[in-house]
Amino acid sequence: MTYCLAISLESGLVFVSDSRTNAGVDNVSTYSKMHTFGTNGERQFIVLSAGNLATTQGVVEQIKRDIKQFMPVNLMTVSHMSDAADYIGNINRIQQEKNTGGGATYEASFIIGGQIMGSSPSIYLVYPQGNHITTSKDTTYMQIGESKYGKPILDRILVPASSLETAALCGLVSMDSTMRSNLSVGPPIEVMVYERDSFVLQRHYRFEQNSDYLRELTRTWDANLKDAFNRLPPIAWSANWDKTAGELSK
Repeated sequence: MTYCLAISLESGLVFVSDSRTNAGVDNVSTYSKMHTFGTNGERQFIVLSAGNLATTQGVVEQIKRDIKQFMPVNLMTVSHMSDAADYIGNINRIQQEKNTGGGATYEASFIIGGQIMGSSPSIYLVYPQGNHITTSKDTTYMQIGESKYGKPILDRILVPASSLETAALCGLVSMDSTMRSNLSVGPPIEVMVYERDSFVLQRHYRFEQNSDYLRELTRTWDANLKDAFNRLPPIAWSANWDKTAGELSK
């Protein structure tokens, strides 16, 4: 299992991914699920992957080959981010069907985000079937993999005007919540922060299993959650509710 997250804001994009690909009792393996492509000053892409490892590796390697061999359609030639999403969707379908007929066991999903000169930054979620969706003012983020545990913090905090720093912290808390509830998601954790119209990828962070920062983040978040819980108002209305319910039953 895996968990990858991309956030689209007015000020840029934030990407967060784990690296765990196997979490057996005596066999834990890792593989980076964040891949970058681009030309400084012209275009930048960040690709996150989830699903069958052979399929995701095949897609990433094909992207690299197409760029190296100057194929007519590759990430360095597409004109729009939606074209980049279509391109990855096509490769994904081919890789799934290559040897297996596209069986569900071999499915993979991707998030591609970035910016091409002349257009705004954007992110797209590419499904195993090759189609894709993008964000909106009401939905500022996309998730793939084990998404349910890390969703509440994103829904409560993020708005299009949020800062990149706020989004990065939300992403890390979202990842921490997912790791707490699902042992198949784990470090190293990677974070990429892309500033709008910068066309460079300079803010990349990688947190290992023994990261002091991750430990402090977890400790502080746990303590603040417990403090918030202890500050909740008492159920003072319960007696009134019971009284009203009793009167209605007469």
